[in-house]
Amino acid sequence: MDRLQFDRWVFLVNALGIVYDAQHKKILIGKRENDEHIAELSRGFPGGRPAYQEDIEYYLKLEIKKKTGLDVDVQKIIFAKTYPEKREFMSLYYLCEVSGGSLQAWEKFSEVKWINPSEVAQYFTTSLHPELLKYLKELDAGV
Repeated sequence: MDRLQFDRWVFLVNALGIVYDAQHKKILIGKRENDEHIAELSRGFPGGRPAYQEDIEYYLKLEIKKKTGLDVDVQKIIFAKTYPEKREFMSLYYLCEVSGGSLQAWEKFSEVKWINPSEVAQYFTTSLHPELLKYLKELDAGV
């Protein structure tokens, strides 16, 4: 399908999990190396592109499991954004809670770590939307 044939954008969707540990007030991030799509990306939230056969949330759970070893419950969508530099990409951010599994870095992550939500900007080499940062700071404050 050629997206240029449409008068409005057809997006490549990426579902990302803000995996939150409410007990310790931490979120999970992964270290990426040599990302084939965004060279400057060094850290990211677990997730990936969904397929058409199932719901987005199903694939988000699957991708988080493949990248971190954790099982999660997807709570709700918290943010969506497009990228000025890559207009064809849209990211959907979901709040997720751990329900099982064992944490380890797999598939595209060389490391995974728990951080305070308000520290996320210190780890990311790519920009984070101000509204997403605001949401993460509210998680850190327990709002």
